[in-house]
Amino acid sequence: MNEILFFGLNEYPKLLKDEPYKITKPIQFKFENENENENENENENGNENENENENQIKQISIGEFSAIFLFENGKAIEYSKQNPSKIQIEENIQKVSVGYQNEAILTLKGNVFAKGDDINRENPNEFINISSLIEDPNDRIIQDVVSGADTIYLLTSNHNVYGIGYNKIGQLGFDFGTIIKTELPVLVMKNVSKIFSGNTSSFVFLLDSNQELFGCGDNIYGQLGLGESRKEQKSIHKLTKIQNIPKGKIIDIQCAPNYSIMLIENEDQNENPKRKLYSCGDYQFNGLGKNENTYEFTEIKSSLFENDGNILDFSVGRIHTLILTSNSKLIGFGSNSYGELGTGNTGKDQLIPIQIKLPDLRFNEDISNYHILCGFNKTFLYYSPSFSNLEEDLIKLFRRKEFCNISFKTENGEIIEAHKLILQYRLNQNQIEKLKEIISKKSIQESNQIFEMIYSNNSNINPKLYSEIKEIINSNEKIEETMKRIYLNENENEKDFIIERKEKQYKFPKLILIMRSELYRGMFLSVTKDKSNKVTDYSELSNKSFQIFEYWIYSNQIKDGIQITQEIINEIKTGIDYFQLNQTNPNLFDLLIKKFNNQNQN
Repeated sequence: MNEILFFGLNEYPKLLKDEPYKITKPIQFKFENENENENENENENGNENENENENQIKQISIGEFSAIFLFENGKAIEYSKQNPSKIQIEENIQKVSVGYQNEAILTLKGNVFAKGDDINRENPNEFINISSLIEDPNDRIIQDVVSGADTIYLLTSNHNVYGIGYNKIGQLGFDFGTIIKTELPVLVMKNVSKIFSGNTSSFVFLLDSNQELFGCGDNIYGQLGLGESRKEQKSIHKLTKIQNIPKGKIIDIQCAPNYSIMLIENEDQNENPKRKLYSCGDYQFNGLGKNENTYEFTEIKSSLFENDGNILDFSVGRIHTLILTSNSKLIGFGSNSYGELGTGNTGKDQLIPIQIKLPDLRFNEDISNYHILCGFNKTFLYYSPSFSNLEEDLIKLFRRKEFCNISFKTENGEIIEAHKLILQYRLNQNQIEKLKEIISKKSIQESNQIFEMIYSNNSNINPKLYSEIKEIINSNEKIEETMKRIYLNENENEKDFIIERKEKQYKFPKLILIMRSELYRGMFLSVTKDKSNKVTDYSELSNKSFQIFEYWIYSNQIKDGIQITQEIINEIKTGIDYFQLNQTNPNLFDLLIKKFNNQNQN
């Protein structure tokens, strides 16, 4: 069920037809066709609750002229100057990002579709696959996309960042005399872990794997945090390391046109790490949370942050900022010309942080599942459960650093981190050492092809590479037998298994099922008699139990934020007994019961 609260400027686009131009207090946001969709779902499936998670809002992104609402089922609705409409992309969507006049859609398959004047001037309203335009065909799987004001940044699975759009003030890291605008993605930086920009910003921050921060683009107000000595440089055309970053882990950086705000987590406090906000830029635009210009990232100090729990989420608009804390406090500062701070009035801007009355929320007991989004002159506060789409979680599994513990260095010194659950299972120590030797003489592109083959046994790569690595793979007879059992149809183009549940089908990548089938004694190998890639064992599990069970299966944990009921425990126990997996990992029930008891005590 969607809980979306809205306040601020109700124009450009007009999001609520029958509401005033300025909305100064949070009101419930309703989609024009929300009730119609609910009835349709109930009629088709006979059970409204089964579809609750799929209809749940997952993410909102907003620019000056459009907004996109993404749902858990991978579909999205776009609001623009025209009536709201469904985004017509065949692939399921995992993230949306809206810039000043551009939109970018990241799909579960790792493709990015984008539109806008910055991308396609001839047909600005038509989505095109910009990831397919990357010159290197081995670098076209995208794991993140971020829209700037007039530039879109793509982070590939090889940790390379590409940019497409304008470079008028160096936001692509090139002198604007070299590249003013590009309609093809150009390589900006390698070895990147995160991208930070904003839908009103003509600058970008890139965080590398060593937690070193680099920036380029607009610096007229010192918003890059380069220090007093660089304040006269109105634009930075080359990626430059940001010095004097506060100690700790960079969680997020949000960028407005004229300032930046950074969220840092203090890693010294292991049990309960404290998060703090730091800002730089021009305070006259009301967004710094302080009453002085700063050209380096300095702490936003306020008594409101000292005893009000930790910072869960924050968001930066054009000139206003809102923060949500774990103690259910809403804190804000900046412009309030249109009611975007939600204080109940307009015209009274706030240079320093103030507490704002948080409205009654439907899910107050789980405040961590609420998120703040600040648009140009508007704000959303919305409920989005932390339990994400299972298919998306599984795909991201192979890109998450915490699941990797073996590093390989290519011939150019680039680092590839390997997936420990598969690699250590498939290869013994001697084979791993041999693999390191091979990788050390290969390029990053060749190395990624090798790891793809190791993970999935897909030999559709360069024959020379295959001959070098084949000896390692084929020396493991147990794995060869596993592959024979899993690749039943011998069709390398079939990369998915299909799990049927009631009237729905779920697709999962084979390379993940290969790992889980061996570690959990063949739970995914109950295929139909015609040997198709169809698994039907989950047909009786409810939607919530299915997700909890699957998340535990691949991560060995119960995800925070999940509410456990006795019915869920009983249902999962029946499923576990059915698969005889309780003998493999009985601690699932211990975790479920412990969490259930903790909930009841609280």
